[in-house]
Amino acid sequence: MALRDIILLPDKRLRLVSEPVAAVDDEIRTLVADMFETMYDAPGIGLAAIQVGVPKRVVTVDTSPKSEEKRPRVFINPQVVWSSEETNVYEEGCLSIPEVHEDVERPERVRVRWMDLDGKTWEETADGLFATCIQHEIDHLDGVLFIDHISRLKRHFITKKFTKLAARRAAE
Repeated sequence: MALRDIILLPDKRLRLVSEPVAAVDDEIRTLVADMFETMYDAPGIGLAAIQVGVPKRVVTVDTSPKSEEKRPRVFINPQVVWSSEETNVYEEGCLSIPEVHEDVERPERVRVRWMDLDGKTWEETADGLFATCIQHEIDHLDGVLFIDHISRLKRHFITKKFTKLAARRAAE
């Protein structure tokens, strides 16, 4: 296992549409192990492979409270197959857009289909924080960021701030 660098806004790779995983092999298993280590170190509750520069449809999630035992979950080729009409608003943040938190409205419940590390297909209905997190991470796989769900003005200011920070880092 190894910590991987998390790419930050405005890196254009965050807008890539990730490729499906054809087969779960040792490369994918290593990626997943590295993603969990990186996610927990950040610390975060979800991470998409594209956030560590790998355009594969792989997501790691752990929404367990910090005071409880970790419950790591991996989702390979996840897709939302149903969404409720009812919505919820959660304050979201993102490891690729550090220290920015905004209210985002999403479906309250979703049904998700994915593959596990053994290549077995699963389906589950998610609600609450888990529903928000899995939707946020699947968005990453499609090149969508949580700031795309907020007002254009707020998104503009956030993007401008991170573009300036990136320019400053590049100049150093």
